Amino acid sequence: MFFSMIRLNRNASPRDIASLMKGDGYQVHRMVWNLFTDSPARQRDFVYRLDENGNSPTIYTLSSRPPEHTGDIWNIETKNYDPKITDGNRFSFILRANAVVTKKPYTPDENPKKRKRHDVVMEAVMQLRKSGEDGPPKASIVQEEGVKWLKWKAEKRGFFFESSSDVCVDSYQQHSFSKSKGDGLVKFSTFDFRGVLTVKDSTLFLEALYKGIGSAKGFGCGMLLIRRV
Repeated sequence: MFFSMIRLNRNASPRDIASLMKGDGYQVHRMVWNLFTDSPARQRDFVYRLDENGNSPTIYTLSSRPPEHTGDIWNIETKNYDPKITDGNRFSFILRANAVVTKKPYTPDENPKKRKRHDVVMEAVMQLRKSGEDGPPKASIVQEEGVKWLKWKAEKRGFFFESSSDVCVDSYQQHSFSKSKGDGLVKFSTFDFRGVLTVKDSTLFLEALYKGIGSAKGFGCGMLLIRRV
């Protein structure tokens, strides 16, 4: 695997710079994909994350092959990524994830087997409305539902949190954009998690590192960045 840190250089166009600075979801998606696409049939074999970092936006990628570019707008630093991880290791982490549950659509559908992804916060709000309860403030729902979702994912991905204070949600955002004129809107939400995790099954955990966690990976979600503590 390869870990890369990618930044625009002075030859980048104002549009490229603006796309990264404002985190334009689809434009960033295209920019990153172009670094890895070497044929029309190529399947995505990377995860990535965009950090705006003020005036110096940075893209981090983890991939099965190094990113390549034919132009001269990028500064790319790539190194081999082969972390030595054993059960019981502890890491501080950050993760931007699309936290969803898969359920039947809210409205009746002619396909009884159809399932749809629901944002865990909006799902919780919907259930509260159905019950007639006001519920806690939205910020509290974000923390509770986001952390609950990540703990559920952790059980399947070979890690856990030793205490409730070891994980929190720093931010929650809803995103909406179109790929091109006339296309329907792409809608998804992101949770920015941070904390300290403990590895329970190193094989499962490495798979989570390499493949990412959750959905919307094509739009910068799922990449787990870790540092040994």
